[in-house]
Amino acid sequence: MRRTARMPLAAVAALFALWLLPSASRSATAPAATKPAETATPTAGTKAVEGVTSTVFQQHQSSFSGIGLRMRVPLPQLIDGFSIVPTLEYWRNKSTLSDFDLETTRKDATLAGLLRYDLRREGFQPYFGAGLGIHFISSEVDAPSLGLNNESESVIKGGALLLAGVKFGLAGKLGNLAELEYHAAGEHSQLKFNWGLSYEF
Repeated sequence: MRRTARMPLAAVAALFALWLLPSASRSATAPAATKPAETATPTAGTKAVEGVTSTVFQQHQSSFSGIGLRMRVPLPQLIDGFSIVPTLEYWRNKSTLSDFDLETTRKDATLAGLLRYDLRREGFQPYFGAGLGIHFISSEVDAPSLGLNNESESVIKGGALLLAGVKFGLAGKLGNLAELEYHAAGEHSQLKFNWGLSYEF
């Protein structure tokens, strides 16, 4: 009689334990199910500083080199992927013809603002943008044999700016980039092939 009385109690205890296991597993996995919702916070992107060197092709001129510095600033008011990019660029080209006692210097300092869109990709990141730029252009010539002694002329030109490029990650927050840039400024229009580095923060 004692054996037959113990068997039902053991069975009831086993069934009760089996009933508790699913509820315990559900409570253990519930935080994991809600965790992605907590971390999925919308973001407007990452700020970055970019420095570039340029090969400049100007209308009716041979190629020469320039430099540039800009900052990519995502704004919460913009759609994810878009950012504002203030830009400063500069180049200087000097030519000397000693046989004719001739020396010329041309300079261009450009202030520009871009609206840029960066595509999200694994391994590389294409981007393109458009904006406006103001060119502060000066030309100097020194040719005593021609009656020109340190003559100079300056002009301010505004125009549209187009940009397309691709960025590759290097290590951590550091990346490199290659791009094509066009400045529409009439007879001072310029096409630039840029290579540079970027740092995100």
